[in-house]
Amino acid sequence: MRPARRAATYMALTAVAALTLAGCAANVSSESPDSPVPEASAPASPSPSPAAGTPQPAVPGDSLVTYTFPDGRLSFQHPKDWRVELFEASASPFVGTATVYDPAGRMRVTVYTGEIADVVAGSGARTVLETDPVLGLRGHAVPTPHSSFFVDRSGGAAQYRMGLTAGLPVSPDGQVQNGLIMLGNRVLTADVLFDGPPFAGDDAAKDWYWGADGKTLKAILMSFTYR
Repeated sequence: MRPARRAATYMALTAVAALTLAGCAANVSSESPDSPVPEASAPASPSPSPAAGTPQPAVPGDSLVTYTFPDGRLSFQHPKDWRVELFEASASPFVGTATVYDPAGRMRVTVYTGEIADVVAGSGARTVLETDPVLGLRGHAVPTPHSSFFVDRSGGAAQYRMGLTAGLPVSPDGQVQNGLIMLGNRVLTADVLFDGPPFAGDDAAKDWYWGADGKTLKAILMSFTYR
């Protein structure tokens, strides 16, 4: 299974609707990269190192460039041969969605930031496969946002999801968390786009996550900073 074409995630459904309504005032622009930059289960601990034999290196720092939103506060990194397109619904206050494309032109990640959004609660059981705190957002949101990979199960169906979560995907008391990330009076969502059949199981999902593709997408999520 590979992340690919656009697929709306329920964490940002209302945010996308808000952008659509504002489309008449929107601008779409391509990125000019900045300079290169050297069941619910119990919540998972920060990700351990992959086992021996797992594809190793994360994306080297010298192969990354930084994308900064027009407001100058929110940034993330991506491989220099990838690109970002921005859909700007409002300049003041800034509301927009950045879509990250790989070299083949596939949409891999969507990032929404703005002042208007809501969350649609899900139901069912959630199993956390991996989760790590995003240090560049620590101190700007409570709880600290995490880069998370998890699976929601409902009615016999399994939906694998990867993106930023507001803290742990499952709270310490076992409650599934679907809250938006709050950065002051702004909200943030960032979601990897999946397409195609689901993983054969959690082991196959973890194998993908620790492979080159999963590591690249995780590096993007872990690179977010806010100032």
